[in-house]
Amino acid sequence: MKSPTFISSSDIEREVRALLLKALAAKKRSFAQFGKNVIDPFSAMFEMSGFAMEHVDWAKSETARQAQKTLQNHIGTFHQNILGCAEDWQDLRTGSVVDLKSDTHKIVAEVKNKYSTISGGKLSELYRSLDELVSPKSSVFKGFTAYYVTIIPRKCERRNVPFTPSDKSKGAPCAENPLIREIDGVSFYDMVFTESGALKQIFQYLPTVINKLAKQHSELAALSSADIKHLNDYFSQAFAD
Repeated sequence: MKSPTFISSSDIEREVRALLLKALAAKKRSFAQFGKNVIDPFSAMFEMSGFAMEHVDWAKSETARQAQKTLQNHIGTFHQNILGCAEDWQDLRTGSVVDLKSDTHKIVAEVKNKYSTISGGKLSELYRSLDELVSPKSSVFKGFTAYYVTIIPRKCERRNVPFTPSDKSKGAPCAENPLIREIDGVSFYDMVFTESGALKQIFQYLPTVINKLAKQHSELAALSSADIKHLNDYFSQAFAD
């Protein structure tokens, strides 16, 4: 698969390499620390019986689960970094008030990998945080539009709508503000790169990069054509492609 024309292959390769190295580190850490944290013996017992697993298989599954959880925490940052490569966009890096900004387009964005990343009660706090960025006259982002981006949306929806989460303290949705919006990953990638299907093009190019890196790192596994077919099916299911 050829590299997308709207982002350099070197930018994609840099971010893929960084994420895969984090995956390897998470795997090694999980194996090294297995047993240091308290293991729920009841859960282990019922999983081994209910899932018909011997202990050695259960232990491998448990260490993989712990490593996977660590890796998933970095997926949102991967998207943030990729989006920050677009022309006129800046990745503000982890720890900033928001993840991305474009002075040209007057947009700031908070990027999360999945709709469930932030629990319901925290969404109103995010709304207030975004409101404080774009609403006060004294803000450096006065007049900007703030986006809450969920790369993988709920129910595969395409959304670019006012962000109005429930505010439990008031028992009502947050006030609709045209400058505070919620958007899905496909729509946001299209917007940032001004390219229809940008997210899918990047996704389809990733196996080429991963297999290249797998040749350089013996600990990494290459993706087979059968793997890639399944992954493309998962993409279609996640994004109603």
